[in-house]
Amino acid sequence: MAVLSIASIFMIVLDYAKSIDITAYPYNVFDNLILTIFTIDYFGRLIASKNKRKFITSNIWDLLSIIPVNQAFYFFRAARIFRIFILLKLLRLVRLVGLIGKLRKFINTNGLIYYIYVSIAVLIIGASMYSISEKVDFANALWWSITTATTVGYGDISPTTSIGKLAAVMVMIIGIGFIGMLTSSISNFFISIDEVNLKEELTKLHEELAKMHNENVQLNDKLDRLEQIIKKKN
Repeated sequence: MAVLSIASIFMIVLDYAKSIDITAYPYNVFDNLILTIFTIDYFGRLIASKNKRKFITSNIWDLLSIIPVNQAFYFFRAARIFRIFILLKLLRLVRLVGLIGKLRKFINTNGLIYYIYVSIAVLIIGASMYSISEKVDFANALWWSITTATTVGYGDISPTTSIGKLAAVMVMIIGIGFIGMLTSSISNFFISIDEVNLKEELTKLHEELAKMHNENVQLNDKLDRLEQIIKKKN
């Protein structure tokens, strides 16, 4: 589900950037397939949940992510009404927010979201230092900063000044740390899911044991009453 969310986010961003048309083949087929899977998953969990009101309020992002903005509004798109176009863009933006929200549990795992903030800040600072010291435009400096942080290092541009090399060290350290942080967050995310499942199973077992205990108490009370009745008759 996380992979599908990322793929859908990627397509919507490319659609906003005019790189693809998400309503055209084959992107519309893939987008509708993802939407169908999300819809089945959401309503399946909704039906299975005991407290449906709590489920809806706690899964609002999942609900936003299944808003249909493609084929369901084909008639309005064909009408070429300007306000409808704006509405569709807003709905797609809402769905994008919902898809990103689906990943909130993962990015909050192990404090990953804060490391992402720090990483973005270091990338921008490093790019600024490189741009000023090496006298290159900020776009190329940012490209260098990202490729250095990911340890790709194409080598098309490299620092020659002391400040530029210091920026490279900062970016490399934050990049290596991000890989480790991401790996540990993935592990902790799945471990926490297992722990939640185990806690739910233990809760169910405790409830069943409590129910059995109550039934045993009631049965013993009935047996005691029957014994008293028999003794009185004797």
